[in-house]
Amino acid sequence: MNSAAVSQAARTDAPLVYIVLLNWNGWKDTIECLESVFRLDYPAFRVIVCDNDSRDDSLGQIKAWAEGRLAAPACRVTLAGAERPLAKPLAWVEYDRAEAEAGGRQDEQAPLVLIRTGGNLGFAGGNNVGLRYAQARADHGYAWLLNNDTVVPSDSLAQMVLHMARRPGAGICGSKLVFYHRPGTVQAWGGASYDEVRGYVTPLGMFQPVEAACDVAAVEGQMAYAVGASMLVSAALLRDVGLMAEDYFLYSEEIDWACRAKGRYTLAYADASVVYHKEGGSIGSSSTGAQSMLAIHYLYRNRLRFIRRFYRPRLASGLRQIAWEMLVLSKRRQFRAAYVASRAVLGELLRGPREPG
Repeated sequence: MNSAAVSQAARTDAPLVYIVLLNWNGWKDTIECLESVFRLDYPAFRVIVCDNDSRDDSLGQIKAWAEGRLAAPACRVTLAGAERPLAKPLAWVEYDRAEAEAGGRQDEQAPLVLIRTGGNLGFAGGNNVGLRYAQARADHGYAWLLNNDTVVPSDSLAQMVLHMARRPGAGICGSKLVFYHRPGTVQAWGGASYDEVRGYVTPLGMFQPVEAACDVAAVEGQMAYAVGASMLVSAALLRDVGLMAEDYFLYSEEIDWACRAKGRYTLAYADASVVYHKEGGSIGSSSTGAQSMLAIHYLYRNRLRFIRRFYRPRLASGLRQIAWEMLVLSKRRQFRAAYVASRAVLGELLRGPREPG
């Protein structure tokens, strides 16, 4: 289906979509993302930027961009719809966390909502503030959780909404994630599979050529969760299942959410919805510094936390796999990473089982 057809189809009783972006000291990425988002051809959306207590004047920079006083960074990816001019200024409204979670002012309809969360609440915590704003207003059909280090073609949202309409039992839909810096290569076909024995996830379709044929039904059958860089979530799932668990802080929130929804909602994959992702850009997980060590800490801690919460009979085999990975890290002389990971696992074991927070 071409972009014009998608746009026309989406205009038939199009449900309102709240697009939620989480920002933490990353206004350049966020502005580049917003520049593409506001060129979407879907007719009914509002954008929520949740700022997790940034120290780089992120909200000030985003306001300057919205008002036409600051140009967006150049996008390295050729995007459908990017040739259309973006009219500015864009009206915006700003709330603190309490105001936002109460739904803000009921009479405002600014296309851009800026929320000060009041602290670094992590991935789930920060996004949940935006989702509570949407829930309090109770006027939407979907929320699209979109990483701030992404850019999107103009039809990406419409393609997801159309696909969800074809999957009436679906609660979460993923996009075709493509590496921003390698735009010919897939990062994931919507989500990842989960190996219960090893406690290990594998992104579906990773490193496939973008043009490679994909069996969507087969992908949906293998998906354990949708990758959090792009998740279209139905208002019904938000109401029935609840928001993301906040005690992970970073990583594993998506698979936890999918497990809680299992049996009530299915997962979907919109192959025609393309999202370009600068993997690891928001926390430095692709770098070699302190942020990378922070990523390793949460990856291993939360991996174990998830196993204990949902696959406790597989705890022993999951720990064996983790121990093997520690050995591999040590053999590669990545001693700091092995130390950080082992401390994270030991700390989680000593803490004992925990209910979702």
